Amino acid sequence: MGLLSFLKGVGEKVFKKEEAVPSPEVEPLRASALLAHVKSLGLAYNSLTVKTSEHTVTLEGEVAKQEDAEKIALAVGNVEGVDSVDNRLSVAEPQPEAQFYTVVSGDTLSKISKQYYGDANKYPVIFEANKPMLTHPDKIYPGQVLRIPAL
Repeated sequence: MGLLSFLKGVGEKVFKKEEAVPSPEVEPLRASALLAHVKSLGLAYNSLTVKTSEHTVTLEGEVAKQEDAEKIALAVGNVEGVDSVDNRLSVAEPQPEAQFYTVVSGDTLSKISKQYYGDANKYPVIFEANKPMLTHPDKIYPGQVLRIPAL
């Protein structure tokens, strides 16, 4: 999947105050916090190692499906303080990758759906593709990166 870029100043607040500023001393704590975040979302993986360096997260391990790899990468990338994710997860059953979209001010899932699918009423496809990171179709924010699966 490779390297994905995110806006490091937006996203879920996962890091404790002492972990907010990256340094060699807190990198293991930051990695643990991100792994705990993935686990709290119930995302599926066979094995997962999370490493951090500055504002970059490296993911290694194995997942069953492409969707799982993409959701894990988005879960850790859409965290305040992370600006890139190097997704090195191997996929047991490779499938085509989804597209990714960075939300801008004024966006709605309907608007994004119209842009990618030509039909605003297909927004539930995008919503479902981004669960459990999204809890409601109206709760998206500028800078958030979303999966846009093929129909």
